[in-house]
Amino acid sequence: MAEAIRRRGRPRKASPEAPATVQALERALDMLDLLAARPNLTLSEVAERAGQPPSTTHRILHTLASRGMVESDPATQGWNIGPASFRLGSAFMRRSGLVERARPILRGLMEHTGETANLGIPNGDAVLFISQVETTETIRAFFPPGTRSPLHASGIGKALLAFGRPAILDAILSGPGLQRFTDHTLTDPEALRADLARIRHRGFSLDDEEKTRGMRCIAAPVFDLTGEAVAGISVSGPAHRIQPEHVKTLGAAVTAAAAALTEAMGGQPPEPQT
Repeated sequence: MAEAIRRRGRPRKASPEAPATVQALERALDMLDLLAARPNLTLSEVAERAGQPPSTTHRILHTLASRGMVESDPATQGWNIGPASFRLGSAFMRRSGLVERARPILRGLMEHTGETANLGIPNGDAVLFISQVETTETIRAFFPPGTRSPLHASGIGKALLAFGRPAILDAILSGPGLQRFTDHTLTDPEALRADLARIRHRGFSLDDEEKTRGMRCIAAPVFDLTGEAVAGISVSGPAHRIQPEHVKTLGAAVTAAAAALTEAMGGQPPEPQT
């Protein structure tokens, strides 16, 4: 009997292991990440930082440029994220309606406090900032959408750790160590745990120049309908404006804004722990 003809389609699985990745695609995505973090790099700078030959880098960048994912500035020969990347990012932010619902709340928070208001969501071991309403002050904090900041060294990050699942904190503390950014960064696990306990007690977090010297940030968590912390709202600004005596008042304003967004998203805070 002739062997049955196998239907065309996906190839047979060689093993139950995860499918192999496409190396060329990984390189292209690495370059997109690089340009998102460091705009206006030249082709040779992209090649050096990506660890790829200039010829390979040239082909990848021009392929991405043909789809609008990146673009080159003729004046500087620098490469930047293109409009197609922005459209993809915007589609992600529209997925849950979180950004749209947060926008008026962020604007009201900025107008009430006079400081930049931010919205972030957890992204692995970091916070991903997805929206911001800037203050009109000349000196101000700036976290454009797409910026990432470590959970242990940011206002929103610590709020998410304080009210999030314990496994998230355990995973971070079991890693290679807490990175130090300033002399205020909490790199000792017990010091971080103590700070998170204080955050749970008062309802908001304080980044006291822990990520960037001279900048402070106050944040509170946003909860979904199951009581899980899925986002955070913060105000951030220079330390000379956010003085210690202002923290309690700003904390109350941020907590109220986070509660308003929780309600707008149909969420609820978790039951108090006894």
